[in-house]
This record gives sequence, C-alpha cells and structure tokens, in this order.
Amino acid sequence: MKLNIVENYGELSRLAALQLLAVLAQGCEKRVNVSITGGATPAGAYEYVSPLLRGLELPNVHYYNFDEIPMKNGGKATLDSLRELFFEPCGIREVQIETFDEHNYRTYDQKLRADGGLDLVLMGLGGDGHFCGNIAGSLADFGVGCHTVDSDLNEWLMGLLADACGGSENVPDQFVTFGPATVMEAKKLILIVSGEKKAEILKKALEGPVTPEVPASVLRLHPDITVIADRAAASRLKEETIHG
Repeated sequence: MKLNIVENYGELSRLAALQLLAVLAQGCEKRVNVSITGGATPAGAYEYVSPLLRGLELPNVHYYNFDEIPMKNGGKATLDSLRELFFEPCGIREVQIETFDEHNYRTYDQKLRADGGLDLVLMGLGGDGHFCGNIAGSLADFGVGCHTVDSDLNEWLMGLLADACGGSENVPDQFVTFGPATVMEAKKLILIVSGEKKAEILKKALEGPVTPEVPASVLRLHPDITVIADRAAASRLKEETIHG
C-alpha cells in the first residue's frame, strides 16, 4: 500500500488527477479499462483532467461505472452523475462508455475478464467504510463479485439513495455494484479520502482488522493500491501507518 498524505483538498485533487492521467495516457497505445467514481470527492480532480482530455484522442480508453442505481423514474443515478461530472466535460464518446446495470450484472465479471480486466479503479471511501456499493452490513465475506444490494438495508442507506435519486420516491428496491472480488482483480486501485469526517473510518480501514464490517479494509491487501488522503482525513492515523 502506498499512502500519500497531502495538505488539503486542492493538493489531493491535483495528485489524483495526475495519477488518473498517467493511466489514461496509456490509451494512446493500447486498450485501457478504467472505473471511476462520482460524488463530491473526485470533482476537483476531474476539473483538472477535463480540459486536457478534451484535447486528446484516446479512443482506446473504456470507462466502466462500478455501481448503478436504476431509479424508478427511469434514470440511472450513477451514469447520469458521471455524464455530468466527467464524461461530458471531458468529451468522452458514447462508444467508450461500458454500461453496468441491473440487466447485465450477473455476467459482468466475465465481461470484465473478456475485456482484458480493469486497469484502474478510482474510488472514494464511504462514511460507513463502503467502497463502490459494498455497504457495511451487506457482505457475508469478501468473495462476492458483481451483485445486488437491498436498498432498505438500513435507514442511513435509504437516506443516501434518496439523495442520489432526487427523492425517496425514485429509490429502487435494489441496486447493483462491483463486489470486493471484482475490485480486487483490477490491476491498480486509487482510494481518495478528504475531510475530518472521514478520519475515523479511514483509521479503521487502514489500521483495524480486515473485516466485512468495514468493507474498505480489504483494499489494503491489494498488491497495487494508492491511498491519497488530506491532513484532515489522515489526522487519526498512527505514526507508523503514516511513515511505514
């Protein structure tokens, strides 16, 4: 595990952008498969990336959404968010966007392997320790691939989904996500964490037991994972974690 602690969110965004661009640039010569996250944390990085990508021809880069919430009003919460946040500002063509949803999740692990595997998964860390849609309390073990999660797992999750769907009336009964086994097969992982509110859960993920109760704890077992955290998020880590 590589742990990069930076001073603030701006530096986190710049470093995450550089690391993302380094992987995307390989698309000049070969197929590159990348799964990126939505939400507030990566927004700053995407602001750095978008003007550069709009001027580049990288047709060999393919993008995968690692979860999807099929809203009752017909929308797709994750893809809709990624289009607004990344795909449209970056000028990504539709042919480069690989759709993962409730219709194909059962065979998506096989598809990923057939496509050559994921070169990078860029993720955030949820307040309960989740990554992708692997919510705390939803996993019996880490061996599961792409799967569904019940939306009514707990009240906190229902609130999170209501925000993502623009209201509780649009929340589906289930949503789909890449499982731990899916993510751990990727060649490289980047986990970005910002803010004091994430300090305790980051400590549990990096220093506590590897357990489904803190889903992101398994990520530190990946052979090529980079964690980028600002000072606030890293404020509760032990010195040996920071320097070791």
